[in-house]
Amino acid sequence: MIQFEKYTLENGLTVIIHEDHSTPLVAMNILYKAGARNEDENRTGFAHLFEHLMFGGSVNIPNYDEPLQRAGGENNAFTNNDFTNYYLTIPSQNAETAFWLESDRMLSLAFTEKSLEVQRNVVVEEFRQRYLNQPYGDVWLLLRPLAYKVHPYKWATIGKEVSHIEESTLDDVKAFFKKHYHPSNAILCIAGNINTEKAKMLTEKWFAPIIDQGKSLQHLPEEPEQKEKRILKVEKDVPYSNIYKAWHCCSRSDADFYATDLISDILSRGKSSRMYQSLVKEKQLFTEIGAYMLGELDKSLFVVEGKLTAGTNPEEAEKAIDEELKNMQQFKNENELKKVIHKTESSLIFSEMNVANKALNLCYYEMLGNADLANKQAELYNKVSINDLQRIAKEIFTENNSSTLFYLSKN
Repeated sequence: MIQFEKYTLENGLTVIIHEDHSTPLVAMNILYKAGARNEDENRTGFAHLFEHLMFGGSVNIPNYDEPLQRAGGENNAFTNNDFTNYYLTIPSQNAETAFWLESDRMLSLAFTEKSLEVQRNVVVEEFRQRYLNQPYGDVWLLLRPLAYKVHPYKWATIGKEVSHIEESTLDDVKAFFKKHYHPSNAILCIAGNINTEKAKMLTEKWFAPIIDQGKSLQHLPEEPEQKEKRILKVEKDVPYSNIYKAWHCCSRSDADFYATDLISDILSRGKSSRMYQSLVKEKQLFTEIGAYMLGELDKSLFVVEGKLTAGTNPEEAEKAIDEELKNMQQFKNENELKKVIHKTESSLIFSEMNVANKALNLCYYEMLGNADLANKQAELYNKVSINDLQRIAKEIFTENNSSTLFYLSKN
């Protein structure tokens, strides 16, 4: 059970404080509700670009990393389709350094043509190296627009195309910052070896003076129900042919998330899982196979991806996947269900051993609706029944709900 106190500053910043005196560190996590889904379709990749820009210096601090490292701290960040997350850990005696650094970034970045050019070049190079010139790197650039036709999940976090970043201007960047990087669009968690009253005092000192820009309401288009099977075949200079199949499923905050997630574990978690035993070990159609759900804020995707053995017919392999999913519709093994629930519980417990993970989890579940959901995950997984698994498998795994990418080796 993670004990915490939560409140909101007058400027709209949600603050969560968790004391943990078993560690010498303080973790600070700031989640901004600004992901790829919040971008303009003709200006994509901005959320990820901002992840880089946020380390390029702010109004009063020209170099973010230097003072943090001098104080013994470490930091990083990540961006996805739903949000951007910044996190750091620092020895508790130097905790105020974290408040100073993060509040100044929220106050205002030091926008210059030079800093934009530097980070723009970094992101463009990353786009080319990791997504365009790397084997299998463009999978999500192909699969997302195959599965989504309306919702902004149809582009990857890196963006739709390189030109969107190459052509970004200083005015574009300033507008994105003003719209999304402000107190009422952020969740701050301070966790670790710090007294709650001290954390409150430092939060008030450093974050309360920041003026909020006001909430910007964004109504995202809802993806219409998919009513036909979609197939895309590409041939690439890659060593092995792969299959990627996606079905529309529930959102992360939906009650059905937990059963859907467990279906993916039953299918592919570990070497005793159904797909490994059947498709890798017995039929030897795949050398690797995995199933997972993306668990995004809006209706998401359930994905199966597999690396084909040499000489395997892709259509035959796809039929074998579909057969395994059809078997889930008649799932009846109580012991199998309990086993994956126990594995999930172990993972949840392990994730709470690290103070930085706890800070991230509290911010994430607060974004979903209530930070206390962090304490209810095991309970919600344990409520999943065999009937739930059967019902959801029947709802999701239909031919007309599927999008299949055959990523074939030219060799």
